[in-house]
Amino acid sequence: MATGKFISYIRVSTAKQGESGLGIEAQQEAVKRFLNGGDWEVAAEFIEIETGKGADALAKRPKLRAALEMCRKQGATLVIAKLDRLARNVHFVSGLMESKVRFVACDMPEANELSIHIMAAFAEHEAKRISQRTKEALAAVKARGVRLGTTGPKNLRRCLEDRTAAANAGALKLAGLVAGFQGQGLSQRAIVAELNSIGVPAPRGGKWSLPQFQRLLQRIVTLTKVINPNAGVW
Repeated sequence: MATGKFISYIRVSTAKQGESGLGIEAQQEAVKRFLNGGDWEVAAEFIEIETGKGADALAKRPKLRAALEMCRKQGATLVIAKLDRLARNVHFVSGLMESKVRFVACDMPEANELSIHIMAAFAEHEAKRISQRTKEALAAVKARGVRLGTTGPKNLRRCLEDRTAAANAGALKLAGLVAGFQGQGLSQRAIVAELNSIGVPAPRGGKWSLPQFQRLLQRIVTLTKVINPNAGVW
């Protein structure tokens, strides 16, 4: 049950989304559902309509800066609807961590400073790889004779970032459960059976297969080693 004082931060990435309400109402509803029934107070709500990116998270996001400042003054907790979407933005995560403000994410309430640090480190790691993957994908498309518009590379990059962020968030959510099964000495096939037995959906829905689980395991290992290079093999 959520308790205390909260300040809500809602973010959409384009002016068009802000004008249409696309994404805003869904995030507001997520915050409402998350806090419903608790001994809480929403002191304020900040809605950021972000139209560009920049190296300085707070300079480019005045509403975030204002929300964090209010949190510090009032001893409030910042509540975010969707951490998995924001976590792909290295600068946002860095700004959030450096602020030292308490936060909670509706879609990942178990997230803590360690998991956010892992997300930020892996996002930084992935940012260096996405550019090369984008170039390779574009080269493959051009080789097939497809003509690309001016927004092609940007859209492809965003798609890669979105997929990576979603996969990372999903892996972090399941890391503890997987570690528990491994602690019981279960084999990979046995863990797959357990996941299916308790109704944990595979990344794209449906039942888990062994290859899907092995890809999940590899992602967890990669996330762990980015933050701790000396971590052992799962």
